[in-house]
Amino acid sequence: MRVIVVGAGVIGLTCAVRLAEAGYDVGLFARDLPLETTSAVSAAIWYPYLAAPEDRVADWARTSYAEFAELAQSQPAVRMRRGREFLTTPRPDPFWADVPADFERIAAPPAGFQDGWSFSTPVVEMPLYLQYLVQRLEAAGGSLTRAALSALPNSAEVVVNCAGLGARLTAGDPTVTPVRGQVLTVEQFGLTEWLLADQNPHDLTYVVPRSHDVVIGGTSRPDSWDLAVDADTAQAMLDRAAALVPGLRNAKVLKHRVGLRPARPAVRCQSVHVGDQTVVHCYGHGGSGVTLSWGCADEVLALVKNAA
Repeated sequence: MRVIVVGAGVIGLTCAVRLAEAGYDVGLFARDLPLETTSAVSAAIWYPYLAAPEDRVADWARTSYAEFAELAQSQPAVRMRRGREFLTTPRPDPFWADVPADFERIAAPPAGFQDGWSFSTPVVEMPLYLQYLVQRLEAAGGSLTRAALSALPNSAEVVVNCAGLGARLTAGDPTVTPVRGQVLTVEQFGLTEWLLADQNPHDLTYVVPRSHDVVIGGTSRPDSWDLAVDADTAQAMLDRAAALVPGLRNAKVLKHRVGLRPARPAVRCQSVHVGDQTVVHCYGHGGSGVTLSWGCADEVLALVKNAA
């Protein structure tokens, strides 16, 4: 059966891979190719963020964690890394705390923080990983085509809508809104552990090491479509991060990037019938595209099977 997937970010690519490897004739169509998407900008640490509802997010995240942990054994683009998150006020365990087997509280957080925890989690190097997904898709017989679509195509029995912010158009859904994120990368200087610090809901602090660089962020600006790099914001991010990881002060800055997270009050993952066609919507993942990708892809596969 022919299935068209719309959107080549991590959600669309992962869904396309699952469907193609299950035997469907998959065509992936997207305005932006994988390395041009918001997914390519992501620091891509497994961590549920800006996604709801909690119960479904927890299930999707658990599935994805297991998949990434397995991939980390053979795929260079995925590594399990331990790290710490510091909190300015005490909090109960997060709803996903039972997913990492080594989740534990930090006994003595640094000055300025009152709580925290540490755990091991997948860190995904997105430029490499997105290319890996394309290779898996093509190896399974699927195809990827650049196409600027003004509406969902009607040339297949089933269409899977993974258009992210584009769902404002492809699904006529104005509840999908941008949350601007800015990051920068510096040269790797031997850092192995990631770090998150919850200091301000709009000005995030995270440091995520990868093989050859370190991603520093970030921002979380609702309803902003601005894709321009702001130099003052970049300096503020670097200063916040270096206060916690002093080695960053002397690291060479490599690149600045901005991406727009596709936020929605709740992730939409459901099938609807439009005439003789089944449309499976899968969008609105906020800052959790990587974190939820394999879990949502499994659910999309099940919805497509039910439509057959």
